[in-house]
Amino acid sequence: MESVEELLGLANEDPDATVLRATALLAGTTDPRARSFAHHAQGIVHRDRGRIPEALAALRAGIADARRSGDADRERDVRATYGTTLVFAGRTTAGLAELTRACAGAQGAVGAQVLLRYGGTLAVVGRFADALPVLTAARDGAAEAGLPLWEARARIWLGHVHLALGQVDPAEREVVAGERVLAAEGAAVERLKAVENLAEIAGARGDLAACLRIYGEVLAAHRAAGRPSRFEAVALHAAAYRRAGLAPEAARLLRDYGASTTLAPHEDAQFRLALAEALLAAGAPEEALVEARAARDRFVRQGRTWFALRARLVALQVRGGPAEARAVADALDAERADEAPLALTLAGRLGPADARHGAWERAAAYRRNPNALVRAGAWQARALDREAYGDRGGVLRAAAAGLDALDEHRRLIGSSELRALATAHGRELTALALRHAAQDPRSLLRWSERTRATALAQPPATSDAGSTSAALAALRDNGRRLTETRRDGAPVEDLERERRRLERAVRAESHQQTAAAARHRGVSVDEVLAATAADDTCLVELVDVDGVLHVLVAHRGTVRRRVAGATADVIALLGPAGMLLRRAARGRPADPAAIGRRLEEAVLGDAVRLLPDGPVVLAPTARLHGLAWSLLPALDARPFAVVPSAGQWLRARAARPGAGAGVGTVLVAGPDLASGGAEVPVLAARHPEAVLLDGDRATVEAVLAHLDGARLAHLATHGRFRADSPLFSALDLADGPLTVHDLERLARAPYRVVLSACESGVLAPVGADELLGLAAALFALGTAGLVSSVGEVNDAATAALMVDLHAALAAGSDPAAALLAVRRRTAGDAVAAGTAAAFVALGV
Repeated sequence: MESVEELLGLANEDPDATVLRATALLAGTTDPRARSFAHHAQGIVHRDRGRIPEALAALRAGIADARRSGDADRERDVRATYGTTLVFAGRTTAGLAELTRACAGAQGAVGAQVLLRYGGTLAVVGRFADALPVLTAARDGAAEAGLPLWEARARIWLGHVHLALGQVDPAEREVVAGERVLAAEGAAVERLKAVENLAEIAGARGDLAACLRIYGEVLAAHRAAGRPSRFEAVALHAAAYRRAGLAPEAARLLRDYGASTTLAPHEDAQFRLALAEALLAAGAPEEALVEARAARDRFVRQGRTWFALRARLVALQVRGGPAEARAVADALDAERADEAPLALTLAGRLGPADARHGAWERAAAYRRNPNALVRAGAWQARALDREAYGDRGGVLRAAAAGLDALDEHRRLIGSSELRALATAHGRELTALALRHAAQDPRSLLRWSERTRATALAQPPATSDAGSTSAALAALRDNGRRLTETRRDGAPVEDLERERRRLERAVRAESHQQTAAAARHRGVSVDEVLAATAADDTCLVELVDVDGVLHVLVAHRGTVRRRVAGATADVIALLGPAGMLLRRAARGRPADPAAIGRRLEEAVLGDAVRLLPDGPVVLAPTARLHGLAWSLLPALDARPFAVVPSAGQWLRARAARPGAGAGVGTVLVAGPDLASGGAEVPVLAARHPEAVLLDGDRATVEAVLAHLDGARLAHLATHGRFRADSPLFSALDLADGPLTVHDLERLARAPYRVVLSACESGVLAPVGADELLGLAAALFALGTAGLVSSVGEVNDAATAALMVDLHAALAAGSDPAAALLAVRRRTAGDAVAAGTAAAFVALGV
């Protein structure tokens, strides 16, 4: 058997073997020194498994045996572990007292080991400034004593402390050095702790994708080894999810972990704080308040003021008074904590008017912080302060700087979903800017363009279209089996559970994609106005300013503004408009005139009088993108297209079909259409040069291969829009669904696409006026124009409509003019007219 000293190292790497060997040692010897090692090792294993009473009992026995052996260093060593375990149990004062006692007189190797546990415990309770010199001494002492593992452990703790103090570069140096030693020493489990710190450092540097990827690798390594994940890793992973805008995922991760794991008292307090933060971000303030107050009370009892302060801040964001807000803000500001700008901004809002300037000015002092999100919060405080003084220019300058910081935060994110969600961090800055820009049409247009559809301006991180991840391939197969099982009337519960698991895996993979995008450049007002003058197009951009729609009409080099209805009134009309389309799709015609007039009044108001007779390009707010715009009388009789933003319109105008790339026309017929994709054979006969994919040939990989660089693609398939997860919106093909995740694998965008599926043009509003869905994915890739539906459509009517649409396109019409011709030909046929109304031209 190894020497008794080796039991302590084994406790971290193989706890089961440690317990067996320690138990055997205790049964076979009366030597008090040897027994102290056995009790010590048992205590470490019990502590790490959350069995705190058993751990304390074993460690007390170890202290007694060490004292009987007369080995003072042995007693110091066990007592240090006993002190840390008391802190784990929530008895912070008693634990720190034991650690102080253990440090007294400790030198050499044992001195370094005891100092490390003391410094690590100071960090656990949030006393980072106190921990820094202790851990530095532990690192240096371990190096002098020739203890590489202990030196590495000290470095990992130092990295954690430096990061908590906002010192990112020193943190990375220490952790990288420590991780290399742990790898060389074969300490696999401890090395994962170092890797967790590297994930957090990546997050602090703004590389959110790398942060999520590393956490995923750590959790996978624990699962592969059959070990439960460490609570600290799960809590940090949840915090990364929150920063990414994935608060529901953060709450789910924490709840799943809490339900399956017995937490030590110190972990339970931190768990409740992490859960409170996730719930608050996920829009469940009352639940967050309960957890935050419970966490605060536990931290106070444990003497962990650093953490108690943060629990109080979460509670204050739900409910609190000015005095407590000021006290929390002052304490966080004294720490120079990353949370200080948020706390100071809140204190300014809750406090009396004469105290706001001081609080917001102190918050604004963080606008040079290395963390982009902290800087954005500081600039928001600056904007609020300037607003209070009536300084319009100051508000707009601060908002611009804050949004620039958020652009930096998004710059390395490859996932289109995360880029869109990240804009939510700037929602209030956007609202402030629009409010102060609203009176000047040019300024409002400039700010509207600065703050909308920014995620579409950066192409998604793509992979080779000829390959697909295992999770995405499995999800496609699951979709095919789900369709078949539903058709057979068999139970689908197991398949639905599998689908949810696979979707989580696919999303996790996409979230870990990185990018190296250039700084976001919005379009200028002059560029937009020049484009409207070039071909006599009228741009109508809708802007939500504090819940009221402002209508900007740009035409022939000028831009004018009108105020229309309340956004809430328009949203209330979307349901009845959608119901009208569903009635038409099911062969039950309804008169659209009444709802059309109400929509026009609410959406355009007096701005309708500014519309010229020529073509119109509409840039609605994200929440209004799914409206059937031809229901509005002023739009039904003219060609119009819909775009997410004027910037996207200019990019679409500049797009050109790939020279010699891809095929000319691709025609696809998916399975189970009531019409059988009746338009596809007709179109194939008219375009004999086209690639035809139908029946078993219409597979996802075949369709992707031919979409790549195509001039025109027509997809007659069933479609499903997923409001809950828009990147899983899909078109049904022979071997399963083609999702947005699949489309993002395209290397080259098809120039124009016609999607005849139901709801294929519906886009989900996310973040701050961002859009996700099938059409958004194609726009981001560089597709110039799409024809797609924003509601349910009648299959038979759609087939005839599509034939007419392609005839107009072949004659040289753009999609907007082609759809106008189609609408005119449906006059007198209520079902056909309702179907035509569901289709919109997106882009050019």
